[in-house]
Amino acid sequence: MPSRTIRLSDKAALPFKTSNKQKRQDLHVKQKRAKDALKRADRFSRKKEEGKNPRLREERLKRNIPATLDRKRVYDEVADEPDNGGLGVVYDVERLKRRKLAEEQALELGVEGEDGVEAAEDDEDNDSMLEDSDEGEADDGDDDERLEPDEVDEITEDPLSSKSDLRSRTKDRALSPTRSTTSTNLSLAPAALAAKFPTLFLSPESPPPPAPKILITTSINSTLHNEAAILTELFPNSKYIRRSSHRYGYKFSVREISQFASKHDYTSVIVLEESNHRKRPGGMTIVHLPQGPTFHFTISNWYSGKQIPGHGRPTDHMPELMLNNFTTPLGLLTAHLFRSLFPATPELQGRQVLTLHNQRDYIFLRRHRYIFRQKRETEKSVVGADGKEMKGVEDIRAGLQELGPRMTLKLRRVDKGIQRASGQDWEWKSKMEKVRTKFQL
Repeated sequence: MPSRTIRLSDKAALPFKTSNKQKRQDLHVKQKRAKDALKRADRFSRKKEEGKNPRLREERLKRNIPATLDRKRVYDEVADEPDNGGLGVVYDVERLKRRKLAEEQALELGVEGEDGVEAAEDDEDNDSMLEDSDEGEADDGDDDERLEPDEVDEITEDPLSSKSDLRSRTKDRALSPTRSTTSTNLSLAPAALAAKFPTLFLSPESPPPPAPKILITTSINSTLHNEAAILTELFPNSKYIRRSSHRYGYKFSVREISQFASKHDYTSVIVLEESNHRKRPGGMTIVHLPQGPTFHFTISNWYSGKQIPGHGRPTDHMPELMLNNFTTPLGLLTAHLFRSLFPATPELQGRQVLTLHNQRDYIFLRRHRYIFRQKRETEKSVVGADGKEMKGVEDIRAGLQELGPRMTLKLRRVDKGIQRASGQDWEWKSKMEKVRTKFQL
């Protein structure tokens, strides 16, 4: 039976108005069926052509990139690091430093090239008799001074190499995987920002910071006692103290609580806030002692460990900390704040990891326990950043078990110091940028 060609009629694309509702519905169904049939025919014909030529499918997949907000992300045009730290400026710190290093290296290579041109001009001014006599020696000297390709690569090597460069270098070395594209490099903080917050950005010459000691409390007249007790399991070396809510009791402010905690060698104060008396966490204030700053977060999607299906039981081991996708100066400041809440040396035997992943200015907090096990027959092998299977780990897979709690944080304001009334004098606050494709962290 010959194949029947399906095509839309001329009237199918035109607006058809009639007072009969049944006819309008029938026409809409016919148009939809005809369009679906055309799409199906195109899909099968494309599949047949790609089966004959696999390169067509690879080209189509390269072009088929979804236009998400993350890909449309824009930055402010910055020529140099701002003198005030750049909390209100959105730019990629790592990209700016890489560009400055490339400019410096290009300038050095340009100066060396000018020196070579001047030396050649001086040689032309010399006597021809001397040039003929010293020709062989000059050639030998040029050979000695000429750099080998390996030496040129070492000189012009970018210490902040891009992902494509790392991929080309590690192509022959299969056992060394490529660098993660989302991990935060905390050593790239701007100098002005580090000078503005010296207690958060520690220099290599400074002594090691003290072990974190955290005081956890709640807002006044709060009922989040169980949730605050869960935070003591999340943050190591923390203690929960109930806030007075008696009718005739003295209501201590956050400033007075911070002064008390600083005298007792606490390094941070965390205030868990209730969401409009709904008996759910709605916000969290973190005060970095002894002089601030103060960070205000909102909390959404709070789930305790018992509410997560298949959850595990956490242990008292110090977890590993993963900070992902903090690229701007404000993002680096937030990442250093979370780093100050955890000890620098985790206990690896506990196999616990705490992840703080930033995406579109939302910080997703998750805690897992991992284990390395043998790969099952139904599972696929581990794939690297280049989309190919990683060699050396074909039979190994990593299993994860979520421990809880699970929450989503959003930074709302960064206050200067520790104030009597919150929000009087701030370093940065949200809702100042109206562009959807510009993210602050």
